[in-house]
Amino acid sequence: MNQSDAALDVLLHDMDAADALYRPTPFWRAALTPLVDELRGDNLRRFRSLPGPLSFFVPTYGFAGYRANPQSFDVLRNALNSMQLSDARSSMHLERLISGEAQAESDYRTLLASDTPGALFIDRFSESRVADPIEQFEFEGRRFGRSSLNYLLGLSFLKRHCDLSTVRTVLEIGGGFGSLGEILLADPRNDIFYIDVDIAPTIACAYHYLAAIHGDAVVLDYMSTRNVTELDIAQMRAKYRAATLASWQLPMVQGKIDLFVNFISFQEMEPDVVKNYLSHVTRLGPRFVLLRNILEGKAKATAPGTVGVIDPIKGEMYDSYLEAYQLLTRNTIPFGYRTVDGFHSELRLYERR
Repeated sequence: MNQSDAALDVLLHDMDAADALYRPTPFWRAALTPLVDELRGDNLRRFRSLPGPLSFFVPTYGFAGYRANPQSFDVLRNALNSMQLSDARSSMHLERLISGEAQAESDYRTLLASDTPGALFIDRFSESRVADPIEQFEFEGRRFGRSSLNYLLGLSFLKRHCDLSTVRTVLEIGGGFGSLGEILLADPRNDIFYIDVDIAPTIACAYHYLAAIHGDAVVLDYMSTRNVTELDIAQMRAKYRAATLASWQLPMVQGKIDLFVNFISFQEMEPDVVKNYLSHVTRLGPRFVLLRNILEGKAKATAPGTVGVIDPIKGEMYDSYLEAYQLLTRNTIPFGYRTVDGFHSELRLYERR
C-alpha cells in the first residue's frame, strides 16, 4: 500500500467515526465507494481525467461523453458536412460547441470585461496542468478549466461589490480539488492564507493538487493535524500558505477569517448539515460570505442509494442561516449560470451586519 492510500484509509476511518453532521450526506454517500476505489494507487496523480471525479467534483464544459470518446460525435460532424451550405467555418463552430470551447471563451470574455483592478488579484492567473486535466482551454497564453473560470467569475463579481484590500484569510467548505486555493495563492500580490475544509476523498485530492503546485512544505495536511485538539488560524498562517482540513475538524478551528466561500457543494448537502456549517462560519466572523447555489435546489434522489438530495437547499434558505449577515446582491447572468432546462446557478453575496 502506498503512502497516499494509507492516508486515505485513515481519513475514511476517521470520517466514519465522526459526528453525522460532518460525514457525507446521501448525495455523496452514493458516490463514495466508487470514487475511493478509482483514486487508489497512482490514480490520485491523474484524478482530473478519471470518470468518477469528472462526474462529481471536476466540472467540464464539453458535451457529455465528448472527452472520453470524441468519435461518438462523428454523426453530427458528418451530418453537417453533408449540408450544401456548410463550410470549414461551420465545422469549426460545431467542434467549439461540442468540445465546450465556445462556452469557456464566453466565460473568459466575461472575466476580462468584469474584473476590476486591485485585490484580490486574478488578472494573471493561468491554471496548472497538475492531475492530468482532460479538458483545459488556452486563451491569450493563459490556461483555464471550468472549475477555475467558475471561481474567477465569482471573485470578479465579489470585487465589483466589496473592498477586499484587507482580506487575508479565506475559508472554503467543500472546495473540490482546490481551485480557489490555486487561484488565490498563484499571485504573489495576494497575501492570502487559504483553508479548505472537506470530506474524504476530495480533501485528499485538494491536498495533492495544492501541494504539487505550491510545495508540500507550505500546505498543511490532515495527517499532520489529525490528533490536534485546537487549530489556531494565526499559528497555521505563520507556517503555511494553505491548510486542507477534514470537515469534522471545523469545530477545532479557532480565530478569525475575512472571507468565506462555498461554491455548489452546499446544494449537495442536507439543510441541517449546511446550517451547522454556517454556524461555525458565523463563529469565525468573516466580513463577507460568497455562495453559489442552484436557486431552485438540487434534484432529489429518486430512490434510496441513488445520487440526489432528500431536502434541497434553496437560495432563500441562506438568509435564515446567516442571521448576522445581510444579502448585498445576487446574480445569475453573467457571473453564474442559467441551465438549458431553466435552473439558476446563482451567486449570493452577504456582508456582516
